[in-house]
Amino acid sequence: MSCQPINFKGTKGVISLIRWFNRTESVFSRSNYTEDCKVKFATSTLTEETLSWWNSFAQPIRIEEAYKITWSEFKKLLIKKYCPRTEVKKMEDEFYNLTIKGNYLKTYIRRFQELAFLCLTMVPNSEKLMEVFIGGLPRSIAGNVIASKPQTLEEAITITQRLMDQ
Repeated sequence: MSCQPINFKGTKGVISLIRWFNRTESVFSRSNYTEDCKVKFATSTLTEETLSWWNSFAQPIRIEEAYKITWSEFKKLLIKKYCPRTEVKKMEDEFYNLTIKGNYLKTYIRRFQELAFLCLTMVPNSEKLMEVFIGGLPRSIAGNVIASKPQTLEEAITITQRLMDQ
């Protein structure tokens, strides 16, 4: 598996930024980056608009000081700059209003998991995550899933698959 980073331009919206965060954190993990090296590494992957933004942030306080911010602080700065509230709101709305279409359970599960992964901060706990998942199912299936009292999202998905296959 490659430890190559992906570059971030800042031109493709919230999903692009969140995927960049996840891939960058994956590189951190595989390469055993320490906290004090994460921002320095991450900024080396910035290009075009984001590189200009970083330079304008770092220049007044000097680059050595800018590299001292934590990875969490750096992510917050990027979110503030590159995640327009309207786009985040659209994703939240889709997530909370997602429903299964016909018998396309796999499509529903895939989109639900993608949105849940992209919007981790929107769902406070696994119980709420299950509630949102079950809420998008047809009533008859949802009732049976609830009656089965799943303990995890994976259990709820397995129960749903079994019920829809009948």
